[in-house]
Amino acid sequence: MKVIVLGAGIIGTTSAYQLAKAGHEVVVIDRQPGPALETSFANAGEVSFGYCSPWAAPGIPRKAVKWLLMNHPPLVLRPKVDGAMIAWLLQMLANCNYKSYAINKSRMLRLADYSRICLAELRAETAISYDERMKGTVQLFRTQQQLDASAKDVTALAADGIPYEVLDRDGCIRQEPALAHARDKIVGGLLTPLDETGDCFKFTNALAEKAAALGVTFRYGTEVTGLDVEGGQVKGVITKTGREAADKVVVAMGSYTPLLLRKHGISLPVYPVKGYSMTIPITDESRAPVSTVLDESYKIAITRLGDRIRVGGMAEISGYTNDLGLARRRTLEHSVNDLFPGGDSATGRFWSGLRPMTPDGTPVIGPTKIDGLYLNTGHGTLGWTMSTGSARVIADLVSGKQPEIDATGLAISRY
Repeated sequence: MKVIVLGAGIIGTTSAYQLAKAGHEVVVIDRQPGPALETSFANAGEVSFGYCSPWAAPGIPRKAVKWLLMNHPPLVLRPKVDGAMIAWLLQMLANCNYKSYAINKSRMLRLADYSRICLAELRAETAISYDERMKGTVQLFRTQQQLDASAKDVTALAADGIPYEVLDRDGCIRQEPALAHARDKIVGGLLTPLDETGDCFKFTNALAEKAAALGVTFRYGTEVTGLDVEGGQVKGVITKTGREAADKVVVAMGSYTPLLLRKHGISLPVYPVKGYSMTIPITDESRAPVSTVLDESYKIAITRLGDRIRVGGMAEISGYTNDLGLARRRTLEHSVNDLFPGGDSATGRFWSGLRPMTPDGTPVIGPTKIDGLYLNTGHGTLGWTMSTGSARVIADLVSGKQPEIDATGLAISRY
């Protein structure tokens, strides 16, 4: 069976690899000249199997107001006359309750834990290298209030059997010795020891080579303009260079997925939430993280990637814009210099990417109302984390097989 995958980021590439392993003829189409050149290019580097929470949570509306007023805000909202933005915000607010939060978090943790298993298996079978480390994540709390509020995350982790450890100040420093330079600025943390780190760009490019060796064809520099749909069934895709026939199509175009689907009468509540990152060379090992430190105050991850530090995070709701605001760079620099002083942040490479966010936090994986058309998108900040499990689920669904995990509530039909 011929399957076209739209998108060569981390989600599209892992999907193509698994589909090829399942025995399909696979073609990947992407407008960029190579894999992982948009949102997957310079993300925070976290593979956070334990730290999976929907942004839509009880108390978030009140916190959002506080964040917007901070000197270094983790959230930036640039309102505009945009029906999709307004609808997405309203849906997100509707999910800010205990019942929805519990359902959404359980789905996310289920998929993330499956991805942990799938990533380990993929790494064993391919032997690819991507500056990977398996040393966990420390969610760092600067205030007692933050530490106390983590109780709800601890409850969810315990309920789903995800290992964790609540740390005091000394425990944080034992886990991340360089935090000794900022001892007085922290009160404690939450360690999720199964979390990993790695360069998503390196991983995606290495896996694309493995996929090509399995027979996957990559058509780069090719812009998709629509789907070829006939009688309620997908027949292929339309690009600026012509039509490409297919038996089935998987759309993994991140934030741009709803723009394509809208032309075919499908409303997908995925909206771009811009994140920022800096990549900084390590000049002093004693002042660099061992793995990932998540600064809860600013929602910024500080991650070790080989001889570099990746500082990434924040959430800017401003539509499809990739401008680089200097105020956002100052926030990244403030977080990393405050916790790991003495680095060379002035030489850091500044970047932004559009995360495809759903209003409930759970990605959209599965079939649509158009026969043969599947989605694998909407992973938000957790695309790197959930990629390998999502790819296995979508490959099974496309192949007509029952996925190895419960896929209930993952498809677009939940909306």
